[in-house]
Amino acid sequence: MDPAMLAGIILIIGILVLIAIGAPIAIAIGLPSVVALIAVIGFEPAVFVSAQQMFTGANSFSLLAIPFFVLAGQLMNTGGVAARLIDAAKVLVGRMPGSLAQTNVVANALFGSVSGAAVASAAAVGGILGPRQRKEGYDPAFAAAVNVASAPSGMLIPPSNTLIVYSLVSSTSVATLFAAGYGPGLVWMLACVVMVWLAAKRNPALVGSDNGAARGELTLATALRTLLAAVPAVFMMVIVIGGLVAGFFTATESAVIAVVYSLVLGFIYRQLTVKKLPAVILSATRTTAVVLLLIAVSGVLGWVLAYATIPQFIATALLGVSSSPIIVLLLMMLALLVVGMFMDPTPAILIFTPIFLPVALELGVDPIHFGLMITFNLCLGTITPPVGVILFVGARVGRMKVEPVIRRLLPFYVPLVIGLLLIVFVPQISMFIPNLLGMSSE
Repeated sequence: MDPAMLAGIILIIGILVLIAIGAPIAIAIGLPSVVALIAVIGFEPAVFVSAQQMFTGANSFSLLAIPFFVLAGQLMNTGGVAARLIDAAKVLVGRMPGSLAQTNVVANALFGSVSGAAVASAAAVGGILGPRQRKEGYDPAFAAAVNVASAPSGMLIPPSNTLIVYSLVSSTSVATLFAAGYGPGLVWMLACVVMVWLAAKRNPALVGSDNGAARGELTLATALRTLLAAVPAVFMMVIVIGGLVAGFFTATESAVIAVVYSLVLGFIYRQLTVKKLPAVILSATRTTAVVLLLIAVSGVLGWVLAYATIPQFIATALLGVSSSPIIVLLLMMLALLVVGMFMDPTPAILIFTPIFLPVALELGVDPIHFGLMITFNLCLGTITPPVGVILFVGARVGRMKVEPVIRRLLPFYVPLVIGLLLIVFVPQISMFIPNLLGMSSE
């Protein structure tokens, strides 16, 4: 058998089997990659190449941004930022039917815009709003579903660790990806806003007594004080993202600034103490270790994929199905929707970007635009069983079993899939800000 074909067979079967039996994703990627290498180049060369590729995969200066952004998110989650962003969101959408649910949607987007942590956002925002929603008589499954559906906007609105990973794999600019993330992030948020509004109108029992009228007593002075209290938290987005896009500092430097700013803000709000810091740092370290191990083993995977010419084979197969870019893009998006149901976004991007990006480039798709397509698509997987991490976190925070939450979550997939199609076929949603700022795709 041809060595490249043998490597490809071992790789595909090994990854599928290990994922099916519930092995950690890093093991499911790394072990078959090493076995495939041993089968085609021998034990000693395979060990050497594996170690070399793991080191090379993780040896990137831009990757330093990930642990710092993760730490900044943890500091903000502990430091009282979430509560102030929720109060600001309540001012913005407090007069709408289902105002607490709308607040949940907007607060998740705001929290994501300063932390980039979708799971942390679901935990923080859901934990604060959940008791208030129960007091208003919300259907608990619906309240949890709203929190779950809206949390992934934080993976699109910068800063976003997922976009940093895509930048590494695709050799594209982090700053340009961050600028491109606002459009898709707003599309995700608006899809959830519309769905909550429709649900509250059609079935008022879902939102209990929260018809928005009770927020009418909010005075202009109170609203302004609430918004001003949230300005320091939101201003971090201006400093970090504005400085990065303007070219004042790199992604890694902006992440360090985010950590310092979050630390100072937490102490000013008196929610963060020195005693809490070890637990915050430990939590951030665990998250970072998982992500960086995935990136390291993906270096071995990438070498095997290139050796087995799997990207070229898939590109030829997809382009052979149809000459229509629309059909080919739809096939790729469908494949990624299925992949996202079984795999977290980070390993999915590490595995499938080298496979699908050459096809997209062949079709004339901008790599920045394609990165937002992939990220938006895989965000759907984070709220979809069986793996959907945000789904399980949101259900746990809402004190609900997963099954009733899924039933209330189903209607949200309709506007979100429509949003995905808009992102795919209306490039300007992603590219408007980068084009406006004259930013390059490289």
